[in-house]
Amino acid sequence: MDGTHMYLKTVTSATAQRMKLLGSRLRADPGRPARVWMRERWRSLALLGAAVVAVLAADLWLYTCGFDGCPSPAEIRSFHPVEGSQVYDRHGRLLGQLTLVRRINVKLDDVPADVRHAFVATEDRRFRSHDGVDWHGAARALVHNVTSMDVREGFSTITMQVARNTFAARYMGERSLRRKFLELRLSRLLERSLTKDQILQLYLNVIYLGNGTYGVEAASRDLFGKHVGELTLAEAAALAALPKAPSVYTPRRHPRLARARRDLVLSLMAREGYITPARAAAAARQPLRVARSVWRPTLGHSYALDEVRSVVDSVLGADALDAMDVVVATTLDARAQRAAERAVRDQAAAIDRRARSGARRSSRVQGALVALDPHTGDVLALVGGREYEPGGFDRALDARRQPGSAFKPFVYAAALGAGFTPATMVDDLPVEVEQDGRVWTPANYGDDYTGRITLRHALARSSNVAAVRLSRSVGEARVVDVAHRAGIASPLTPVPSIALGAEEVTPMELVTAYAAFANGGYRVRPRIVDRIETRDGRVLWHAPPASAVRVLDARDVFQLTSMLRSVVDEGTGHVVRDYGVDGPIAGKTGTTNDGNDVWFVGYTPSLVAGVWFGYDTPQSLGAGAAGGSLAAPAWVRFYVRGWDETGSEDDWTPPSGMVSAVIDDETGYLANEWCPSPRREWFKAGTAPTEYCPVHTEPDVWWGEEIGRRLGDAFKRIFHF
Repeated sequence: MDGTHMYLKTVTSATAQRMKLLGSRLRADPGRPARVWMRERWRSLALLGAAVVAVLAADLWLYTCGFDGCPSPAEIRSFHPVEGSQVYDRHGRLLGQLTLVRRINVKLDDVPADVRHAFVATEDRRFRSHDGVDWHGAARALVHNVTSMDVREGFSTITMQVARNTFAARYMGERSLRRKFLELRLSRLLERSLTKDQILQLYLNVIYLGNGTYGVEAASRDLFGKHVGELTLAEAAALAALPKAPSVYTPRRHPRLARARRDLVLSLMAREGYITPARAAAAARQPLRVARSVWRPTLGHSYALDEVRSVVDSVLGADALDAMDVVVATTLDARAQRAAERAVRDQAAAIDRRARSGARRSSRVQGALVALDPHTGDVLALVGGREYEPGGFDRALDARRQPGSAFKPFVYAAALGAGFTPATMVDDLPVEVEQDGRVWTPANYGDDYTGRITLRHALARSSNVAAVRLSRSVGEARVVDVAHRAGIASPLTPVPSIALGAEEVTPMELVTAYAAFANGGYRVRPRIVDRIETRDGRVLWHAPPASAVRVLDARDVFQLTSMLRSVVDEGTGHVVRDYGVDGPIAGKTGTTNDGNDVWFVGYTPSLVAGVWFGYDTPQSLGAGAAGGSLAAPAWVRFYVRGWDETGSEDDWTPPSGMVSAVIDDETGYLANEWCPSPRREWFKAGTAPTEYCPVHTEPDVWWGEEIGRRLGDAFKRIFHF
């Protein structure tokens, strides 16, 4: 404010001189009209008044720290230098940071005395005695600058540097004389609100020390590869040498200049009595060694954290994290996330090698994985590509691809809801249907047909023609309705080809819809952030799991899950068992035309996860590409490495309103004693078969032929001949 008062004094003096000049003119010219003299007098008084008002306004502006107002003592005391908002998984394990800030705040007690003394001796020798402004230093700097006719010396104290690097930047970003006055005002406020030790602690955490590091702890790790508490006297002096010109005195780029500046700091410490001359000399003889590697904070790059950041920005605002640190508690599981990333990366590379062995390709195979808690919709793992690309395309959330046979469960769910049963027979034979004014002839993989077959076996072997016939029977509109109610958000057209997954969906919505099969028929809403808190634990936002809404009959879901377990136990998803994975697992493979996309979506009582692989621009993954051989192995690796199953067979017990019956697995009738393939099947009350199998009757052939026939049939079922 002294500058503004000086300005007021100057303006007042100039106005007085103008009034004196007017008086002399009037005496020299008695004939000058009095009204002219009065007009000029009032003009001068108006100028003086305007000057007074301007100066008072400037005083008020500075006193109140501009239009935003000065920080309150409480705000000053609670200020926390930004370190980068941290993200934790569902178990409280650190996943990473949302913003890259190379700073680690430390308490003053954790900073060695040599480090503290080095900075005080170099930057502000009278720190403990002044009130925020070192007027002795200011006067010396003024004299030096005036005599040299240049700005050769500054007078910023530690308190002023704290003000500049915290609140002054917040209230006025540009460098200017007004900002310097603002620093003076804020320095006084800091001195009134904090103790000297608190100010010094802030300084040691906010000061920029080069190479993108802020504060002594980050700089210590970056330069010397150790905590600040482990620094020697020579290393402490090297740190204190940096604030004057971090890029000039950095030991990595300019070791000679850095050493000379370090030795100067040691001599200043000795001059101020912090160390003896002998210690200073001994430290000056030590070589200046720096760490080989540059320290980087754990940012935790991943598509999952990108989605977390998106949620935080939508809640707090896009610029909020630049001004404050928050703690984000997510639904993610750190172990599952690591396993998912590894599974996608390794399998994509394996598919790449397989595809390139058959043809030269310029693009790379991509993949995605989504894993949810089927009961809450909590996202456990999210992978949007084989390798993370900052700001890149997230295939888990945004890639809309054909699911192929992975869509068939919705066809079967619609059929079960319409009165069909797992034992209902359907023709697994070529079929022709009309679509878009043309005759469409869907075909099974490898043109393999078995004739009459139960719905259970049709789904297990992923019969295309059976799925189309079933969809035609119940109506494609019913299939679309079931898929949408379960969680598919993308538009679906009720055409015959929908039975084979011709309509595009994202991995996230497909896995979300499968959750309804795993949890008994409830639709869930994916959730990746549980709550956002301040560093001191104040909750800023909380997102409780959305109430699950029943969308499917529990009896239909139980039957469908039983059928999808057959896919894993004896069908196209048998690779899961081939890898030795036990326990209750249901799922479905998916492969699109020409092998452009491969899928496997599987679930247990506690997990539902889906894996997709393909090229960003659809093209074949190679001859024989299939979800069972290319996608399911990645699902298995993720499940084995990333998840501890908590569910059991007891979680998938029949709901009320169901009855069981032993049927002939080949004909769908009640089994008699001669049926070669009896199976216990569950039915909604009133839908179980009532007639015994008329095909398998008492044998009238030699018993050896009968045994051979039965063994042959069993062999065919196992290997899907």
